[in-house]
Amino acid sequence: MAFAEIAYDVDDRIVTITLNRPEKRNAWSAAVEAEVREAFTRAAADDGVRVIILTGAGSTFCVGADVNGIAGRTPERPRFAGVTPPPGGAPPVDDLARRYSYILNIGKPVIAAINGAVAGVGLAVTLFCDLRFMAGGARLACAFPRRGLIAEHGSAWMLPRLIGPMNAADLLLSGRTVTAEEAAAMGLVRVLPAEGFGAAVRAYAADIAANCSPRSLRIIKRQLALAPLQSLSAAIELAEAEQAATIGTEDRREGAAAFLEKRRPDFTGR
Repeated sequence: MAFAEIAYDVDDRIVTITLNRPEKRNAWSAAVEAEVREAFTRAAADDGVRVIILTGAGSTFCVGADVNGIAGRTPERPRFAGVTPPPGGAPPVDDLARRYSYILNIGKPVIAAINGAVAGVGLAVTLFCDLRFMAGGARLACAFPRRGLIAEHGSAWMLPRLIGPMNAADLLLSGRTVTAEEAAAMGLVRVLPAEGFGAAVRAYAADIAANCSPRSLRIIKRQLALAPLQSLSAAIELAEAEQAATIGTEDRREGAAAFLEKRRPDFTGR
């Protein structure tokens, strides 16, 4: 797929996916949705990529849906592709293969770099990212009830788990706009200065790419994604099985050697 509504850049093991409709404040269209999914699929399949950043062009992240582009549209169910397959040949986890929840199942860290205003579906998509950094002074809105809408795309499930029931009810029932700083106080985002925002997010991503085992990241991300769907016993069993599976891996040996030799590790993901 040739990208027209987004930009896709790979540099130093980091992919940056940029919503690239600044003239429309990066409004989310059917084409944007399809291209973002394809970009995630491509990044997930690329062994040279270790971290993914999702951001917006210009001064806005995404103001929500392009009503002219997706009004009344019923989207296709995403295929279970471009994501980390379940271990042991188990069937796909349905909760991790929905319209946007597939982002949780990509075996690489996904960072939402919220460079400006975010609302509606743009905000909902960021809830499925692993980390959310937001530029200081930017604004965020769950304006659904003020548009005659409902809490879209699983946001009523995700928000209480990210920021607690009271904060989630505040945002979803009031539909009010909050600053990045208030969103940070709720635990929804981490604020970085607006000046140099993109570079600061990239530096964070670069640290992960340089110093963390891709194999470890893949498994830890899956543990985090499955945890809300599991009992504590099931989570412990998964952790014990995965810990045992690390024995004899190249990355475990390299991690130990790098620590003892006081040098940066050179992980292969194996």
